Amino acid sequence: MTQDTPNPESIRLAGIVLAGGRSRRMGSDKAALDWEGEPMLARVVRVLQERCDPVLVVAGERSAAYQGIDDIRGRAAPGIDRDRVRWVTDEQEGVGPLGGLVAGLAAAADAGAQYAFVCATDMPLIAPGLIDELRRGLTGSTQAVIARDAQRDHPMAGIYRTDTAPVIADLVAGGERRMLGAIEALTTHRVGVSEPDWLVNVNAPEDLHRLRAVSR
Repeated sequence: MTQDTPNPESIRLAGIVLAGGRSRRMGSDKAALDWEGEPMLARVVRVLQERCDPVLVVAGERSAAYQGIDDIRGRAAPGIDRDRVRWVTDEQEGVGPLGGLVAGLAAAADAGAQYAFVCATDMPLIAPGLIDELRRGLTGSTQAVIARDAQRDHPMAGIYRTDTAPVIADLVAGGERRMLGAIEALTTHRVGVSEPDWLVNVNAPEDLHRLRAVSR
């Protein structure tokens, strides 16, 4: 480990859950979907709290996730420290997940975190091991460390420097809407994770049914 390489164990890591999507293919709010007796958002938050502080849930005030906040928080109490969960509602609307990423990274920087683990709300098999493996991929020059499986990159399963928020904001202002656009613009390191199931997300009802069947 060189002098410029951060010590993974000493890095303060915030968590960012991008929960403001419209869930068109699912037909209902993915954040509130039941997964093993709790809302999917609650499971993701609970896992992130094992490694991240604070955990920032990014969802606009008009989003289904935010409008269902009372129900979600009421059911999510077991295993979750509510004092370490914050809602970020000022994401730019109409620009896709990049708007949530910018808002979340800016809020994480304001909270004093140099890095933030970023994920989506629809990843029910996520585990602390994913965060650990990505954290070990950080170097002094790295702006983003993202997961990769045999098929593709997963920019919504990665660790980002919080000071990259202005860079990504400039991309959005220039018309970029792809999460891949962010990692193409940043100094990005890709990590092949040991458990691909951590990266599974659910976009449609059939995805959820299939995943439930496999997990039994």
